[in-house]
Amino acid sequence: MISEQLAIASKLHWTWRDHQITYSVSGKGIPLVLVHGFGASIGHWRKNIPVWAEAGYRVYAIDLLGFGESDKPAIAYSLELWQELLRDFWLAHIQTPGVFIGNSIGALLSLMMAANHSEMVKGAVLLNVAGGLNHRPHELNPVLGLIMAGFTKLVGSPITGKFIFNQVRQKHRIRNTLTQVYCDRTAITEELVDLLYLPSCDQGAQAVFASILTAPAGPKPEELLPRVNCPVLVLWGEADPWTPIKGAKIFQAMASQKDIQVIPIANTGHCPHDENPNAVNPLVLNWLGNFAHIGT
Repeated sequence: MISEQLAIASKLHWTWRDHQITYSVSGKGIPLVLVHGFGASIGHWRKNIPVWAEAGYRVYAIDLLGFGESDKPAIAYSLELWQELLRDFWLAHIQTPGVFIGNSIGALLSLMMAANHSEMVKGAVLLNVAGGLNHRPHELNPVLGLIMAGFTKLVGSPITGKFIFNQVRQKHRIRNTLTQVYCDRTAITEELVDLLYLPSCDQGAQAVFASILTAPAGPKPEELLPRVNCPVLVLWGEADPWTPIKGAKIFQAMASQKDIQVIPIANTGHCPHDENPNAVNPLVLNWLGNFAHIGT
């Protein structure tokens, strides 16, 4: 089997709107486009890329603008901005319909691509789909809403923002956060902590963090699903406290009308592909095998 390190060792760079974007390509075959979640990067797919590439797929993974090794300009971030990035990346590097695979906000972005750029997407795999880029006010109780409003104001302030961000990004706090969303504590390694910590040291990381916290929440999954006509696999860690599995109900409700399969993953949290790859990798490959080669 190809090693995890080899699978993402050859990172490439592409200039998009005068910003450097980092991506990787592994394997040959039908394209899979991997879209990470908030604060993550290409490395978060290190347990999946070699397996899927070896199985006969051309696996693309991208660091979204503002994350990983991609540039971190001080601009207004939004789901729509990243959707434009993914569209242009497909036009520049792929140019044949592929399967978009995403986690959290990456899953929501993959759903947006399926809904809005159907000519680029022949299928989507969604892992613990985020309901938006951030919480909508009505999703929070009044007390928590006030706390979050105060926190985002402090993070965005030129006076307090850097101090707050430096506290949030400390390695021990990253590890503590991971213990909330990973059931399997053995999956919380120093390698994983570093994957999340190191990009936060880059110039501009604090401004990105502040911009995203104050960005529009973006479209809801239920607004996108009616426009999705490709097959969709929804995998959901049942123990996720951030995006609880009740979020899968909208997909289950549409399963009688569309080609949607929903599979819960027991004893798994917000990032099933990283925490429980032994479950996720074969589920994805089995699902891909049922449809991906049709029409190719």
